[in-house]
Amino acid sequence: MVVIAKAHAKRIPEWKKREVEELTELVKSHRTFIIVDLTKVPTAQLQRIKRKLEKRLGGNIVMRVAKNTLMRLALKNAGIDPEPLDPYLTGTNMFIFSNLNPFEVALALDRVYATKPAKPGDVAPTEIVLPPGNTGFKPGPIMSVFGKLKIPIRVQGGTIWIAKETRVAKPGDVISPELASVLQKLGIEPIIVKLKPKAAYEGGVVIPGDQLVLNLEEYRNMVAEAVAAALMVGAEIAYPEPEVLKIAIPLAVRRALAVAAEAGYVTPETAEYVIGTAVRRALAVVAALGDKAKELGIEIEVAAAPAPAAEEKKEEEKKEEEEEEKKEEVSEEQLAAGLESLFGF
Repeated sequence: MVVIAKAHAKRIPEWKKREVEELTELVKSHRTFIIVDLTKVPTAQLQRIKRKLEKRLGGNIVMRVAKNTLMRLALKNAGIDPEPLDPYLTGTNMFIFSNLNPFEVALALDRVYATKPAKPGDVAPTEIVLPPGNTGFKPGPIMSVFGKLKIPIRVQGGTIWIAKETRVAKPGDVISPELASVLQKLGIEPIIVKLKPKAAYEGGVVIPGDQLVLNLEEYRNMVAEAVAAALMVGAEIAYPEPEVLKIAIPLAVRRALAVAAEAGYVTPETAEYVIGTAVRRALAVVAALGDKAKELGIEIEVAAAPAPAAEEKKEEEKKEEEEEEKKEEVSEEQLAAGLESLFGF
């Protein structure tokens, strides 16, 4: 007797079917989606970030946390090969569907963040400063913790006050258990939580996450350089655009004057440039001749600069002194002659 066992197909839960259908529709109805890494992202901070993203981007995005296996099925149903995305479909992910440019969505992700309390061993992302004021703590063992952290305190009205603004950590510092405890008690959340994009998909192209966040200042400079280069090209070909002509016309005038000066073409407008060019060339020839120029009887008269008022005053004083000396010399000669006539020398 042969016993035939019937294979029972594994029943797929209805919620999974609905999930795949909804994900398939989201893929089909949006031009792009971004895979966001949720590893080590606390639920409370995720909810805050999602609210901020919705506020910033409005109804232009749909955020969905889904299993990677279900997303693969949805991609296949939408006619997309999931294989190029397999390296990114690992761990816990959120999928952001949008008709916006994926770089715009990634920029919003980079600018939106939430904070969380610090734990021992966390690294300070920015400078951590405690403001002065009432901590609300009663005097006790915690005073020794403040002392260890070198935080100046005083007891006033039965509570501990921080005496002045104090920096307790700089960027990159590892947060100690004592500091983490004080920060949590004070309600200070110094750790920044951001959503990190793994990759984006748009029109059959997979864009890695590290290429999604652009350096806006760098691109701004690149655009400015491109605009300047385009204007110069336009000026060279005299492209008839108002912005180009503002550069092209003065450039053409300067070049026309330079050509006239080279050719010696004299008009009321070019005379100054023609004569100036001739004078400069003549001076250059004389300079090149050196001592030979004097032998040929060529001399250049350089007009002396007028002496400053102070120097003129000194010259006048010098002349007056010379005249006084002359007067004194004459008086002595006259005196000698008088003595000679008096005594018969």
